[in-house]
Amino acid sequence: MMKRTSYPYLAWILIFTIVPLFLVLYFAFTTGDSQNFSTFIFSLDNFKKFFTPIYINVLIKSINLALVSTILCLIIGYPIAYIISREKPKKRNAMILMFVIPMWMNFLLRTYAWVTLLGRNGLINTFVTKLGFPALDLMFNEKAVLLGMVYNFLPFMVLPIYSVLTKIDKSLLEASEDLGANLMTTFRRVIFPLSLPGVITGITMVFIPAMSTFVISSLLGGNKSNLIGNLIEQQFRWTGDWHFGSSMSIILMIFILITMALTSRFDKEKEGRGRGLW
Repeated sequence: MMKRTSYPYLAWILIFTIVPLFLVLYFAFTTGDSQNFSTFIFSLDNFKKFFTPIYINVLIKSINLALVSTILCLIIGYPIAYIISREKPKKRNAMILMFVIPMWMNFLLRTYAWVTLLGRNGLINTFVTKLGFPALDLMFNEKAVLLGMVYNFLPFMVLPIYSVLTKIDKSLLEASEDLGANLMTTFRRVIFPLSLPGVITGITMVFIPAMSTFVISSLLGGNKSNLIGNLIEQQFRWTGDWHFGSSMSIILMIFILITMALTSRFDKEKEGRGRGLW
């Protein structure tokens, strides 16, 4: 029998999760005046509209940028997590705190900071022009968007990997060294396989927000780097076509759920293989 203490949580889930999701589904599968429910009729035109070359290209572009940013976060984040995990507990905690502190700042403010740095009259170009060089074109391109993604989402890669690395039994590393393995072999055969759950969690936590972001691409990419998140925002804020925006949200949601299912399955397979080795 359900406890009464769970009622507030169920009410919260119903009001802020189930009802909004139902409204998105309802808008996605209907057409009509978005401000007048009586004009709504069932239709699949919103999904047919999305599966045209112009919108498919935006989806592919969003996937590519999300993949590249995830790979960059992994390449940068894994060594950082590994280095921090090898330090003594007191120094390790201080390093993690310094790494996490920027996350306490508002996401929008952190992104605006890069506008100040990369803008035509920003700090970097001011320094470059004072040296006698022409101003650099650092804003409103995919490289600026990637930079913003990596900066904002890097902690989501570092923290899960760091958490797993700190829990690895040191006796396993000592056993590897006793058996004659060097540092590279120990890392390749022991440390990295045991850290895969953290890697997969980090990949999921970076790829999903990178796939759906619209703030970073709007501020750093301008009109030259519209992603699927920007299209959804435009439908709700400017175009007023909530039906098409909802259909794109459903497609994006399905893609994200598929990604989560694949990474979860891969994580379970790796965990099963790891247990089999012991």
